[in-house]
Amino acid sequence: MKMKAKTKYDSNEVRAAYVFLIPSLIGMVIFSALPLIVSGLISLTDWNGLDSLLDPGFMSQHFIGLKNFKDILTGKEFWKVLHNTLEFIVLYIPLMLCLSLLVAFLLSRPKKGVGAFRVMFYIPVLTSWVAASLIWKSVLSPEYGAINNILKMVGIQGPDWLLSEKWAMPAIVLVSVWKDMGFFGLILLSGIMAIDKSYYEAASIDGAGPLAKFFKITLPLLTPSIFYVLIVSLINSFQLFPQIMIMTDGGPNGVTQVMVERIYKYGFNYYKMGYASAFSWLLFVIIMVCTFIQMKGQNRWVNYDA
Repeated sequence: MKMKAKTKYDSNEVRAAYVFLIPSLIGMVIFSALPLIVSGLISLTDWNGLDSLLDPGFMSQHFIGLKNFKDILTGKEFWKVLHNTLEFIVLYIPLMLCLSLLVAFLLSRPKKGVGAFRVMFYIPVLTSWVAASLIWKSVLSPEYGAINNILKMVGIQGPDWLLSEKWAMPAIVLVSVWKDMGFFGLILLSGIMAIDKSYYEAASIDGAGPLAKFFKITLPLLTPSIFYVLIVSLINSFQLFPQIMIMTDGGPNGVTQVMVERIYKYGFNYYKMGYASAFSWLLFVIIMVCTFIQMKGQNRWVNYDA
């Protein structure tokens, strides 16, 4: 009697894998897929966040179709908020990337006590945004803040920082860079440490100096880590929220109003959950498009050969 060939779909190993995957799949459906579907449905309503979603007549009472999306896209506020968010991104990402590269390069050198410095640079990452924002709000105070007092000692009149339309967003950028620099710096540091030292030895034999080694060896071989940092930092930038809420609350005069800040206020301050859900879906689409563009463009500059 001829035995039936065993396929990968009825093997004991695969069945066991399915058993172990089921809890994770259930969690993903309950905590990710289901909220995503519900959010999409809410975005098509004028729900105020108070009426029961389980009411049988909920959709017939609150359904308004694509009106929320139309109102957002045809209004001036969305484009102003998007402009503020992009302003933060343009200021934040280049500065964060340059300083993280500098930190990674300095901490990669085999010097005595470098381990302690690595810990020190990572401490801001461990600090909660609430605590960090409250501290920096005090430091940036125009009257009794430490930064303006230091500037005053050298004869410089410090700006109003968080109270100035010109300086509020740069202040948020500086605080964000301070908070994130250690995290991204350690990611880049791991990339530097993974580079084969034989490349540097060969370059030294050819007479290459430190700058030539950095731009011809370190930077090209570090592009996969840089690409990851750019992806993560861009997504985080679009989700900018806690430092804005605590330090400026969207002011002065709305110059620091950003996407997530608007979503939060429309949902929990103005009780316009449908409008807030539509705002969040537009943010999701923007992040997906930007990430897709980055993924498509990586082949032009990211080096995965080494």
